[in-house]
Amino acid sequence: MDDIGATPLLLTHADVPPVHEQNAGGDSPFLFTCDHYGRIIPRALGDLGVSASELERHIAWDIGIAGVSERLSNAVNAHLIAQRYSRLVIDCNRPPDSASAIPVISEATAIAGNEGLSREAAEIRRREIFDPYHSRIDEIIDARLARGQPTVLVSLHSFTPVYAGVARPWHIGTLYNHDRTLPPLLLQHLRAEGDLVVGDNEPYAVSDATDYTIPVHGEKRGLINTGIEIRQDLIGDQAGQQQWADRLARILKEIEETLRKEAIIRG
Repeated sequence: MDDIGATPLLLTHADVPPVHEQNAGGDSPFLFTCDHYGRIIPRALGDLGVSASELERHIAWDIGIAGVSERLSNAVNAHLIAQRYSRLVIDCNRPPDSASAIPVISEATAIAGNEGLSREAAEIRRREIFDPYHSRIDEIIDARLARGQPTVLVSLHSFTPVYAGVARPWHIGTLYNHDRTLPPLLLQHLRAEGDLVVGDNEPYAVSDATDYTIPVHGEKRGLINTGIEIRQDLIGDQAGQQQWADRLARILKEIEETLRKEAIIRG
């Protein structure tokens, strides 16, 4: 594959824009982001040297979360901002200068199209995919704050049932770093369901070194925030996606009532 560093552009008129939005006029206090919504690869990059079967796996995207996020956005009338391109092109939930932002190996799969990538080529990926996505999130938060609309950031993800040969028992997990408002409420409501194994910062925890969306758009801006991870075998089809969207919509509406009652959010 030729290095695209010699060309000024990665995306052309034949490629879709990186940012997908739904319910931009939604009046919910919740603002949903979906960093790993899609698995598209820009035409200029071919298949990144990765087989079609590998590009359907979790290494390329968060399986099932696109369907959950869209249904959930509709159910609570919340704005959704999602990113269409594969995390193998550039991971939009990693600091862009980190080694994991453009992986050479993902789990045990070599990503040939990322090997020997020039600094210029990496910067093009950031400029055309990463930056527009995060700039749009910033713009929306700015606009919401300017008009006094409460904003609670929820970053939506999914995780594999088995990792490195070890089964993961959790059905869903809440992810957070410094926020002590939303994650405890979410944990309380999820555990009250009675039929769920709920992870507290499991199977992952948020940190400045490993994450971008929550630290930058949530914590640095002082927004109430949490990440949500749903196990992929539970949302692999439309029925599962709808069930989880319905459940989360009910729970988030209950949490919204609590936040308003306690005057944590207004408007």
